[in-house]
Amino acid sequence: MLARIIDMRHVLALDQGTTSSRAIIFDETGKPVASASQEFKQYYPQPGWVEHDPEELWRSQRDVARMALRNAGLKAEDLVACGIANQRETTVVWDRQTSKPIYPAIVWQDRRTAARCAELKEVGAESLIQERTGLVLDPYFSATKVAWILDQIPGARRRAELGELAFGTVDTWLVWQLSHSKTHVTDCSNASRTMLFNIHMGDWDPELLALLRVPRAMLPEVYPSSHAFGMIAPTVLGAPVAITGIAGDQQAALFGQGCHRPGMAKNTYGTGCFMLMHTGARVMKSANGLLSTAAAQLGRAVDARDAEKEYALEGSVFIGGAVVQWLRDELGFFEKAEQIEGLAATVLDNGGVYIVPAFTGLGAPHWDPQARGVIVGLTRGSSRAHLARAALESIAYQSADLLEAMQKDAGEKITELRVDGGAAANDLLMQFQADILGVPVVRPKVLETTALGAAYLAGLYTDVWKSREEIAAQWQMDRRFTPQMPREEAAALLARWREALKRSLRWSA
Repeated sequence: MLARIIDMRHVLALDQGTTSSRAIIFDETGKPVASASQEFKQYYPQPGWVEHDPEELWRSQRDVARMALRNAGLKAEDLVACGIANQRETTVVWDRQTSKPIYPAIVWQDRRTAARCAELKEVGAESLIQERTGLVLDPYFSATKVAWILDQIPGARRRAELGELAFGTVDTWLVWQLSHSKTHVTDCSNASRTMLFNIHMGDWDPELLALLRVPRAMLPEVYPSSHAFGMIAPTVLGAPVAITGIAGDQQAALFGQGCHRPGMAKNTYGTGCFMLMHTGARVMKSANGLLSTAAAQLGRAVDARDAEKEYALEGSVFIGGAVVQWLRDELGFFEKAEQIEGLAATVLDNGGVYIVPAFTGLGAPHWDPQARGVIVGLTRGSSRAHLARAALESIAYQSADLLEAMQKDAGEKITELRVDGGAAANDLLMQFQADILGVPVVRPKVLETTALGAAYLAGLYTDVWKSREEIAAQWQMDRRFTPQMPREEAAALLARWREALKRSLRWSA
């Protein structure tokens, strides 16, 4: 068995998420052969603020990579390449000389720059930002986070202008550490989430840099998602490994799901929920609160400006699976997240209870940074099981709002939704999702499609896989959930959900 494993070509995928770091080794058939994961601490210094320790992100990712190699019985020299998928928008600023962060990582969920975004809207900046970046003006994205750090740390802005400081999303920070400070890079999909990147040009936008007060000298070089980004230093894993794939986690999942053609869509159920539809070479502008974003891009282009452009339409839910973690960690409903399905299944329905988990505001299609979480419909008979079911249902309702907006923008009905991420293993949730959407929900055999997409991007560059067609042919279905609920009942439930959601809007304004 071991001999057969070693005979195979293998790619290491690093999947740095919002609550945990994972490493998965895939063989050339696209099957995972070993993995390791490690949760890390979340910091909430003030309401609406969310931070990580960048050093802990890096150490946890290094450690799980080493564990995955041990679990596979492989050595670093057995790897053909490494691909990276990462939580997007999370912002790290560090000293180039010492490689030490000057401030904690400000997480994508963080809302501290809501007032700054409101100021920019008042001066009419929103239309320019949306036209150049495909994004809405919101604290979700990196730009105002970077500017906030430069304003808060004495002398930081001057040092950034002199090129002494570096900015990066988590992929950039990891590559910097993996390469022992030799490489300051990112890919187009991550760059497109900063609110500084012109998705039409494929480059940082000088006018936006000036508007958002971010010095060009601190920004990484941008390349296609399948590219020679650099080398993992020999001391990290025991031998040098080429980093040849990088994509933001949601673009990586879109690629890993085989959604390579316009009109194909997927939904990832992670800390948040992220629905993406491939739109090909066309930037589809949303009239319904969604984002236009760069999809993973291929080719042997010198940099992102010369790459063949590919785009996606995206809806982002800030709190998806994180509502389950809240029940586990803050309310103590169960010890393991997967136990929620059994608890929720002990009741036939939600008992009239609705949870709107707007803990850090609402993302698409509402974009309300002042929204806050609410629980409505409680009675004396409401139980832990009803709350557990309402929490799961909130994930499906938020995803239904995204799909409705996406179908309006696309002008056509999506015929099926491919799903992935940790919560996609929950049969109760997936069946309810199909019922609410009225669309079949299709779950693949490999749920870790974020990591798989990173592996595919890295392996395409190194000829482990020859084409997208070869990759798409490896996709296999685990289960298809078909709608069973009468459409009238689904419509009534959605209407009640939207009444509950109204109670959460602008709560902290």
